[in-house]
Amino acid sequence: MKRFGIKAAAGLLAAAGLAIGGAQLLTANRKVDAAASVDVNDRRLAEAGAYIARTGDCVACHSVPNGQPFAGGLAMQTPVGTIYSSNITPDKQTGIGGYSYADFKNAVQYGIRKDGAALYPAMPYPSYAIMPDADIQALYAYFMSRVEPVSQPSADSTIPWPLNMRWPMAWWQLLFAGKREFAASPGADEKLVRGAYLVEGPGHCGACHTPRGLAYQERALSLADGDAFLSGAVIDGWRAKSLRGEAQGLQSWSAQDIEMFLKTGRTDKVAAFGAMADVVEHSTRHFTDGDIASIAAYLKQLPAAGGKLAAFPPKADSTTAALRDGRYDSRGAVIYVEQCVVCHRADGQGMPRIFPALAGNSAVFAKNPQSIIQITLEGGRMPSNDTDAMAFAMPGFRHLSDQDITDVINFIRTAWTNQAPPIGGEDVAHIRGFLAGKKPNIVAGGKHE
Repeated sequence: MKRFGIKAAAGLLAAAGLAIGGAQLLTANRKVDAAASVDVNDRRLAEAGAYIARTGDCVACHSVPNGQPFAGGLAMQTPVGTIYSSNITPDKQTGIGGYSYADFKNAVQYGIRKDGAALYPAMPYPSYAIMPDADIQALYAYFMSRVEPVSQPSADSTIPWPLNMRWPMAWWQLLFAGKREFAASPGADEKLVRGAYLVEGPGHCGACHTPRGLAYQERALSLADGDAFLSGAVIDGWRAKSLRGEAQGLQSWSAQDIEMFLKTGRTDKVAAFGAMADVVEHSTRHFTDGDIASIAAYLKQLPAAGGKLAAFPPKADSTTAALRDGRYDSRGAVIYVEQCVVCHRADGQGMPRIFPALAGNSAVFAKNPQSIIQITLEGGRMPSNDTDAMAFAMPGFRHLSDQDITDVINFIRTAWTNQAPPIGGEDVAHIRGFLAGKKPNIVAGGKHE
């Protein structure tokens, strides 16, 4: 038995060695030399890179509130622990100042650090893989010549051993992050092609809006990859809505609504919240009008995902008259009048571009209730933009009990013409616990946000 145990241990060690050696070989084969010479002092190239960085939303993930741009430290929750974004300023000791163009390209498009370690897929390199070399060169020039270097070491993740080992990620990349090129749909016009490229590539919309599989891989990277593409997902406690053409997706949105939302973070009915507010504030509001129109046109022509309800059946509004007449037929209705009606009104329409509507708001009647629960507990703030003079905030209602939150949300999700399944107290308790346990962001000086 003892001899058998020694042989078994030796066999395991040999297998582990082969797996690690294979992972190193895979990484070496994925890396590119990128022999192209990039003039980082080329003003026009760096200016083009600044816009491409906006389309890639680099600053939102690699910065923390009140921190230095691109210095890292943003906490990103994963099923196995918290990952903190890295410093991507051109500081030579703690950032990417020592990266050659080949190092930069390998990190951005293939998920390989300068030291050869594989990056976690919280970095959306599977999406960035389709970006052309000219755009990556422009990005490199921008980061090396226009971004201020910041000395700030990147924080370690909280992922426990052995899950935090990097070498298995090489095998993950083999399976789920192969080298890709952008493929336009046959016959699509230039506008739709540009919109598809921005959504699939630098915009990496699928990183939040496409469901992930058991290995944390996006289940589809384009519509050609499968029906899961952009069909909605849960990330960091928020429901990233379906961007497809179904009832609980973008069916009720016009192309003009999508354009206004991307430019300002709000429409007459809805307002951006959670991570999407950061996307609007740091990224999409800086897009050209042409790029915003292209994205809107592309998203609006996407079909409903398979098995999803294409449109809600008609429903009459009996809520408005009841509230105005003082007929409160549930505890949820009473709480709504006590806590919500001043801003969102008896008809649920709020005030256009100031207080979001709750009637007909696709975030409210989403099948998955996590977003409405989280914003009710935590509150939120609209992103700043160049159209509206003020950015309004909603207070949190953590002081209400789980049962009160459950009752008022169930009232809202079925009031007016809304149609959504009920939630339970356990749903609210889950999100309350998630918020209490969220890891803080690391900011300069080692302090926490």
